[in-house]
Amino acid sequence: MNTAEYSIRHSVISWMFVVLLLVGGAMSFLGLGQLEFPEFTIKSAMVITPYPGASPEQVEEEVTLPLEDAIQQLAAVKFVESVNSAGLSQISVEIRDQFDKHDLPQIWDELRRKVNDAQSSLPPGVQPSQVEDDYGDVFGILLNITGEDFSYRELENYADYLRRELVLIPGVKKVVLDGTRPEQVVVEISQARLAALNLSPEYIFGLIQNQNVVSNAGRMYVDGASVRIHPTGEFHNVAEMERLIISPPGIEKLVYLGDIATVSKAYTETPSVVYHNNGDDAISLGISFTSGVNVVKVGEAIDAKLLALEGQRPIGMEITSVYNQPEVVSKSVNGFLVNLAESIAIVIIVLLLFMGLRSGLLMGAVLLLTILGTFIVMRILAIDLQMISLGALIIALGMLVDNAIVVTEGILVGIKRGLTRLEAAKQVVSQTQWPLLGATVIAIIAFAPIGLSQDSTGEFCKSLFQVLLISLFISWITAITLTPFFCNLLFKDNEITAVDNEGGEDDLYKGAVFTLYRQLLNLAMRHRPITLALTGFALVAAVAGMGLVKNVFFPPSNTPMFFIDFWMPEGSDIRATEAKMSRLEDKVLRLDGVTAVTTVMGRGAQRFVLPYSPEQMYASYGQVIITARDLDTIDDLFPQVESLLAADFSQAEYRVKRLENGPAPAAKIEARFYGEDPVVLRQLGSQAVAILNHEPAADAIRHTWRNQSLIVRPIVDDAQARRSGISKQALDDALLVNFSGKQVGVYREGSHLMPIMARAPEQERLDADSLTGLQVWSKEYSTFVPITQVVSRFDSEWDNPLIVRRDRKRMLAVLAEPAESSGETADSVFRRVRGEIEAIPLPPGYSLEWGGEHESAGDAQTAVFGSLPLGYLTMFLITVFLFNSVRQPIAIWVTVPLALIGVVSGLLLLNAPFSFMALLGLLSLSGMLIKNGIVLVDQINLELSQGKEAYEAVFHSAVSRVRPVCMAALTTMLGMLPLLFDAFFKSMAVTIIFGLGFATLLTLIVLPVVYTLLFRISWRQL
Repeated sequence: MNTAEYSIRHSVISWMFVVLLLVGGAMSFLGLGQLEFPEFTIKSAMVITPYPGASPEQVEEEVTLPLEDAIQQLAAVKFVESVNSAGLSQISVEIRDQFDKHDLPQIWDELRRKVNDAQSSLPPGVQPSQVEDDYGDVFGILLNITGEDFSYRELENYADYLRRELVLIPGVKKVVLDGTRPEQVVVEISQARLAALNLSPEYIFGLIQNQNVVSNAGRMYVDGASVRIHPTGEFHNVAEMERLIISPPGIEKLVYLGDIATVSKAYTETPSVVYHNNGDDAISLGISFTSGVNVVKVGEAIDAKLLALEGQRPIGMEITSVYNQPEVVSKSVNGFLVNLAESIAIVIIVLLLFMGLRSGLLMGAVLLLTILGTFIVMRILAIDLQMISLGALIIALGMLVDNAIVVTEGILVGIKRGLTRLEAAKQVVSQTQWPLLGATVIAIIAFAPIGLSQDSTGEFCKSLFQVLLISLFISWITAITLTPFFCNLLFKDNEITAVDNEGGEDDLYKGAVFTLYRQLLNLAMRHRPITLALTGFALVAAVAGMGLVKNVFFPPSNTPMFFIDFWMPEGSDIRATEAKMSRLEDKVLRLDGVTAVTTVMGRGAQRFVLPYSPEQMYASYGQVIITARDLDTIDDLFPQVESLLAADFSQAEYRVKRLENGPAPAAKIEARFYGEDPVVLRQLGSQAVAILNHEPAADAIRHTWRNQSLIVRPIVDDAQARRSGISKQALDDALLVNFSGKQVGVYREGSHLMPIMARAPEQERLDADSLTGLQVWSKEYSTFVPITQVVSRFDSEWDNPLIVRRDRKRMLAVLAEPAESSGETADSVFRRVRGEIEAIPLPPGYSLEWGGEHESAGDAQTAVFGSLPLGYLTMFLITVFLFNSVRQPIAIWVTVPLALIGVVSGLLLLNAPFSFMALLGLLSLSGMLIKNGIVLVDQINLELSQGKEAYEAVFHSAVSRVRPVCMAALTTMLGMLPLLFDAFFKSMAVTIIFGLGFATLLTLIVLPVVYTLLFRISWRQL
């Protein structure tokens, strides 16, 4: 008893199976997590080490080198890249692709141990390294908190209140504030007054620090009680600091700090990061979600909580949404569900038109049950609903009915030949179940390379393979169980109708389509050399035409948002950057179609979507996040923004870019030069920049070492300094206090700890000419000494503000983007400039390496192609095992390359680029075509076993398989139509629609021709 007979005879079990799929599938669908993008792990961490006062070279040699050596000992490290600037080391650690999110916590622990062990080898003055392993956290809800009449402290207090409330919501992982401006207590000491009183600055700083220190005064024993001793003297408010007595011991006249200084609270003038919201000062609040949750439901809980807390919001303070992932996910998932419903409707309509009413309804029911069964397994395996998994369902739709079509077609033909429904079902399932399983496994294996790929792109697209594996396997199960069961219910024995049959047993395949196909096949079989020559010529033309197809890695996102990355000249103060960015955001806000503008200065924003990669810390960097009315508006805004930047901000470096889909490199075109000498590296970089500047389609050209910046170098007269009792430390402290300010203690105000900064008054601090009039305290003589007495002159020099390293070697990267207005892709621009840049002569010890999209796409393709040979070998062996032959599988596999003819034609016709998703579509076509070939060759074997003459068996099998093969292809092609209007899946849809369409038609001609040649079957007139 085979599965068909069992399903028909045990109708109760079959109905239970149907109910289980219906109810379980519906409940599973409602319980599936919902995301915008599939989860993939950002396998990066940052090691940040401050070294105040050190030059970039000192930071590189004394801090970064030992840390890199320690980090590189980790076996999991893929590469290490560092940026060394004055006083700061930023090391980015990238982990190898084969390690997943379950391995990372252990790896980060090992990284911390290595970094902590290396601390003892770092020089004095280096502050402890911070390992940021949450660099890849995604804050799906990004809010700006603003208030025109509120201070930063008030904004921060309210934001912190929201943070404490929101983090308690189930499904919320973390709530983080960014852009808070630290408050400090400023002691502005006039140097003239200090000199007049001849007071040591260090003595005063020591008094401030010691007076406000928390120290243990102990306890005393009184009548059996332990009584704590806690003297007064700490500062309870800022005004008390001015009453601090600073006169030395033994001096009768008391001198207070307020006599020589003004003490006040102020915000730091140079924060590390600054946020603006539509031109107003803002604090950013980011909310990240726990893994596997339905972000739409968690988003609703957050909205409800914010509404409940509305009464606590101060009047005049506003909360503005920058990015709302739950809202985006809801629209995205709903849009994909509409596409899915459209695809299902299209497939069912096609089946109704070509297979008849009952056959169409039957296969439509089987299709819905298969999809519902897929939801059940997705729920069990925690596969969320997101753009990749939903796209996979749409891709699978047409293939899901292939098996059902073959079984239904066979049962109908059996009934028309006089068999009972049960006999027809038993016979068809017995004959086709293993060939169909083999064909299904082959179709699954065709998608396996992306499932087995270990790089970030493979992880991003992994659910594509998982969903196709689940759905295709379930489709085989339903084809050999529920399809015969429904056929037994819907059809009657010896039933022949006008819809289901057009004649008797001898002319089952009459009609215009079959007649035309017979004539075409007869012509091709009669002139087999010409047929193969024409096919070969079309294939060669397609291969040549592939060079005309544009290449991209991933297309832009559908989110109506884009960015302006803005670099002031390196060495710019963040105050100058903020002033310039304020001008820029004001102009952008005036553009029609712009709905909101968020500006971040000092580094990138909090990561709010997976493909967004925040820029590292640079005071000269700013980013404008622009939300447009819709996607079409972005196309109009792009040239306006570029014209605005070129006209008013030509002195800065900038780029305008879209939000990407999938993993995105720092720049789409990147040439890395390695070597030791900064001068030589800059020369090589300048040559590459010149080449790119001559390429009209290249834009946003820059390099990672940026411009050299000016430094002032006081030249110390060592002999005079020794005679004056002035040390380098004393000189450095005097300069620090006079210009930047020196931290001399900590002031406590409730839970807030504020640094106490000593600095010169504004008129002295902001006047560069005050440098020559500076007084330096001499400990040896207890008096002030003019700086000109120990400094012979002040030189100005140009210095490298940034030293970039990669894998423990100095590296200068030249970056560029394809110009948006050119219509070019990164690949087309890269191919034009590659030869010239590679022709740049490199001195001994210097090398060139390509990064950007070329590297990312290459890595992704290498990862995919790494498992391709084994996958294709497995597919070939399955066909050999199915037919116990080598020649028959060869006849099938010869048809696989024919898909390229349709793919190239479609991409060129619709001007669609060949993306990574198109590559996956091309690979998947092999499984679809082999599946069709198996169905055809299996029919040939069946007819040969029935005693038919060889040529007649081949010819008749080809004719009898026209309907199921074409129906399978047509349902797949038409089911893909909704994806043509999705930017992410468009190139894959074009690839499958045109590739499968052309290849199916050619397969029905070429496979019989090749089969007869391989088995030396002569043509004869039938």
